[in-house]
Amino acid sequence: MADLSYPIGEFVFDGDRSEATRRERIGDIAAAPGLLRAAISGLSAQQLDTPYRPGGWTVRQVVHHVPESHMNAYIRFKLALTEDRPTIKPYEQARWAELGDVPDLLPEVSLRLLEPLHERWVALLRSMAPADFDRSFMHPEYRRAYTLHETLAMYSWHGRHHTAHITELRKRKGW
Repeated sequence: MADLSYPIGEFVFDGDRSEATRRERIGDIAAAPGLLRAAISGLSAQQLDTPYRPGGWTVRQVVHHVPESHMNAYIRFKLALTEDRPTIKPYEQARWAELGDVPDLLPEVSLRLLEPLHERWVALLRSMAPADFDRSFMHPEYRRAYTLHETLAMYSWHGRHHTAHITELRKRKGW
């Protein structure tokens, strides 16, 4: 693998807005907590504190990052569904990964947070009409609107992306 940063490739929105693809992406979001849990199963504290690549986050940081990111995404969906193209609040994810609730906190805490979060998010996604996915929010950092179609695709990718950071590290290390 040439680029350890993107074990499943970089995110690119393919523009697919079909019902079948939407169901598949919602399925990815539904499956993400269990796949992340399986990816870290049996890892020691030392293994959890191993970076998935040189200069990258540790496994522990990755596990804590996923619910933080997905909480923001869930809120962005709700904002886009209830307001007319709201401007969202970006956050400094790299700095969040360095805060005091990350280095010693068991990953189980974040896994327990991720599970009901995804249960709520998937319920919301499944309740949405196809036209709801055309709604959007403005991202001030990137100075453009993101539709919920694109955001759904991004977070379908995001969970698989970070799980692959861990599973690929395990393969390389023989864990």
